[in-house]
Amino acid sequence: MQFRSPFTLLAIFLLSFPLNAQPLTQTIRGTVIDQSLQTPLPGASVILLNASPIRGTSTDATGQFQLTQVPVGRQSLQISVVGYKVATLQNIAVDAGKELVLSISLEEAVSQLGEITVKPSTDKDKPINEMATVSARTFSVEETQKFAAAVNDPARMATAYAGVVGADDGGNYIIIRGNTPNGLLWRMEGVEIPNPNHFSNLGTAGGGISILSAQLLANSDFLTGSFPAEYGNALSGVFDLRLRRGNTTKREYTIQAGLLGIDLAAEGPIAKGYAGSFLINYRYSTLGLLSKLGVNIGTGDRVFQDLSFNIYLPTRKAGTFTVFGFGGLSSSKINAPADSAKWENDYDRYNEDFRSNTGAAGLTHSLPIGRKALLKTVLLASGYENSFRNALLEPANGYAASERNDASYTIQKRILSSTLTYKLNAQHTFRAGLIGTQLIYNLHQKSWEPEQRRLLTRVEVSDQTQTAQAFGQWNYRASEQLTVNVGMHYLYLALNGTSALEPRGSIRWAFSSDQSVSLGYGLHSQIQNPATYFMMPTDPSGNPAGISNRALGFTRSHQYVLAYDRRLNHRQTDSPLRLKLETYYQHLFNIPVSATEKNSFAIINRFDGFTDQVLTNAGHGRNYGLELTLEQFLLKAASGNSYYFLLSSSLYNSDYQGSDGVWRSTRWNGRFAQSLLAGKEWVSGSSVFGLNLKLSYYGGYRDTPIDLAESKRLGETVYIENQAFTEQLPAYFRPDIRLSWKKNRPHSTRTLSLDVQNAINRQNIYGRYYDPSSGTLKISYGSGLIPILSYRVVF
Repeated sequence: MQFRSPFTLLAIFLLSFPLNAQPLTQTIRGTVIDQSLQTPLPGASVILLNASPIRGTSTDATGQFQLTQVPVGRQSLQISVVGYKVATLQNIAVDAGKELVLSISLEEAVSQLGEITVKPSTDKDKPINEMATVSARTFSVEETQKFAAAVNDPARMATAYAGVVGADDGGNYIIIRGNTPNGLLWRMEGVEIPNPNHFSNLGTAGGGISILSAQLLANSDFLTGSFPAEYGNALSGVFDLRLRRGNTTKREYTIQAGLLGIDLAAEGPIAKGYAGSFLINYRYSTLGLLSKLGVNIGTGDRVFQDLSFNIYLPTRKAGTFTVFGFGGLSSSKINAPADSAKWENDYDRYNEDFRSNTGAAGLTHSLPIGRKALLKTVLLASGYENSFRNALLEPANGYAASERNDASYTIQKRILSSTLTYKLNAQHTFRAGLIGTQLIYNLHQKSWEPEQRRLLTRVEVSDQTQTAQAFGQWNYRASEQLTVNVGMHYLYLALNGTSALEPRGSIRWAFSSDQSVSLGYGLHSQIQNPATYFMMPTDPSGNPAGISNRALGFTRSHQYVLAYDRRLNHRQTDSPLRLKLETYYQHLFNIPVSATEKNSFAIINRFDGFTDQVLTNAGHGRNYGLELTLEQFLLKAASGNSYYFLLSSSLYNSDYQGSDGVWRSTRWNGRFAQSLLAGKEWVSGSSVFGLNLKLSYYGGYRDTPIDLAESKRLGETVYIENQAFTEQLPAYFRPDIRLSWKKNRPHSTRTLSLDVQNAINRQNIYGRYYDPSSGTLKISYGSGLIPILSYRVVF
């Protein structure tokens, strides 16, 4: 008998399939809707372009369609209806384990019926919100699952886009155009949600890992500046998340196990004969599961779990209801070793207990009013709870633990939002809305004062307040080539009576079939971290000074954007090569800076926007830069193999002015950023092999020199304040790789993947600090090589 190595047998197993087996097929179903009103379009033609001969179907009275016996693999659809632009969906993945359910938006043609001459639209990056003209793009669930080291996380995925870089390896905080990481707004189903990340701190917009499962997300929008009037209380960017509906005809399940966690998802019809559906996902961290089983996972215990859901409830005459929500529990506990010989740095001497819990549940109601209007109302209740305590082991006191921080924050919100969209005709669409929010907060924080050698109360408040927002905007399509958006947003904070009226506007001119220019402007405002309003400064004796930041106004920003967009090979292929250039200028003002002395402090250099200083709105800032994007959307060759790439490059500058009037670089001023994202798929029978690569290279962030003598005196890191951010850390470089193998079987699809973050184990410098145990300055590094193995079954 001839001997074959295990590797040969494995290759035969992966590549072989029965030659006489029937081709695997699946069903594509979905709904075709009007882009502006999100109402169904009956009678739309849906054509499967890859079929031979070409075949198709049409939508019923509710805008729904179904294509059966569609071969598994990459397929393309063309959708058309009288009076609307033709849309083409290129190279969408059809898998054997799960029906493909689509929601397809069509844009009404401006020209009269007899004059319509339009080519199929293939703008895969075009935002879903038609009123977002500049600095906006859509992202898909497939991208969050495919991009190297994105691990189904929208924020990590976004670092591949121009103008966006990661703040640190340990979390998914993002810096957009040099702005503070907490300038980001998260929305779901049209309403603001709390920071949807595990291990997050109060006032931040990121954390350790996303709570949201890619199982629930539909295609959504990501905006990086000059956003339309409907978006408020944000300075840097917006994640406008949309949830998909569960399958209304068939029960389907997904099981995924990996180094991050164990995922279980289920979806299907609520009842036979009813068009409603449910979709639910639960995840528990792998490390937490191992810990429960008694496995020693090291000195730290980091566990998390989350649940997310979307329930679709249509009615015949009362409109459509949905019930949606998410919740996440996360905790981290570290016990310092009692043996001082095991302490390698000062951090090893601390006991730490951190907890972060976040959740939201909402009810939406969408009601068509005649044929030209849609009223959407959302009621949302959300909560955020965070606590952090740490204590220092002191050998001089018999290794007794001396408390250093004790913080507990609880924020609850009740939001009622109502938005009316009125489409007069193909040229004129109006949208207006009201948003009322009640905030209930319990904030407590104590921290160590090294001069007095004791804990001081910084925040102590239990209270509530309200915010109100209103907006109106108008989308005017003068022709197929010229689109104008204008609007106004109003933001009000009842706590101190602060208000802001913000004009917004943009214009897009497609001066040829393949090229366009856009110009946008927006005035934007953001409320401060709630804890900052109630800080309690102390005098030199440690007594409350009677001053707070309750009267602080909003941080504000004028934002200007000029963009040029071109499809380089639009006439040769339906998967175009896209070139986009954007230049921008942002003038920030009303930045909180020190009110008691002239120094370099500014709140925009903090991750969370929190400080114990007395502040005033007297600071200024400016961000400006040039961004380039070259993107080849997924292109399928005749062999069935496909590839894509996304090259983004940014040159930028980010400065600010503190209370001393000196212009300095912000903490986030890296000056340049480049990212290359590329991938290829090889098809072999019912197997698909994928290789995805991401290269990130950007300038190091700014750091402040440390006063070694003063640090030794106080036993903690003390910076030279008047030299703030004069040092730049070394440039950051990180390669990430994703390998995947997808196997389609009858009624199931299985995917084995390996994501390797920082594949070369490069030591990127995160910062410098003073180590009291050694009396020297030390360097902290970002994460090294992290392999993330995952196995997913859909059936």
